Amino acid sequence: MRLIHNSLHDEVADGLRARIFDGALAPGSFIDEVALCAELAISRTPLREALKVLAAEGLVRHEPRRGSFVSQVTEQDLDEIFPVIALLEGRCALEATRNATDADIAALETLHTSLQQHAAAKRITDYYAVNYAIHEAIITLANNRWLAQVIADLRKILKLARLQQLHAPGRLEQSLNEHLAVFAAIKARDGEAADATMRTHLLRQRDALRELSRTQKSRLLA
Repeated sequence: MRLIHNSLHDEVADGLRARIFDGALAPGSFIDEVALCAELAISRTPLREALKVLAAEGLVRHEPRRGSFVSQVTEQDLDEIFPVIALLEGRCALEATRNATDADIAALETLHTSLQQHAAAKRITDYYAVNYAIHEAIITLANNRWLAQVIADLRKILKLARLQQLHAPGRLEQSLNEHLAVFAAIKARDGEAADATMRTHLLRQRDALRELSRTQKSRLLA
């Protein structure tokens, strides 16, 4: 079977997306199309098609007669996004509870044991990684591609803000307790409780970020 490769503009979009997420293209920065075309040895057409893809994802904005810029996430954006993603991930937790097998529950238990170990050792980077894996596992168990797609789109926007809510005082322990509550509900096959506890978990992330913005210089726009 012959492999089907991504089109050139998809490859360019992937590369630019990676630069945006790792900070090489900073929020608000101008995207120099001429320089990028020279660097990547491509014409303007695939680059502009790639920028259209990123604009549709909300990662880039285009200003007439000025060009393209990396999007910036404001506090208002976060206030609007977190309630939405909380509803979506809450629904995922409910559907995951309905679908999870005993083997799935065991796999989630292993992840939560790892999460507890990282929290106890204050290994925040490792905690973030396992935390992400748990959210991904629950989305996978929900087996709802529409939920997964919209959550993935919103996560791309949130990733622009380089959110570090676990650095808020007491947030690591609070986050762990929230995750354990979600898992307890899933393990008990209580979908409604899984939905409610997951929504609480996401909304408290926003609360923690708001507290951080009060106590230190925010990396977000006012």
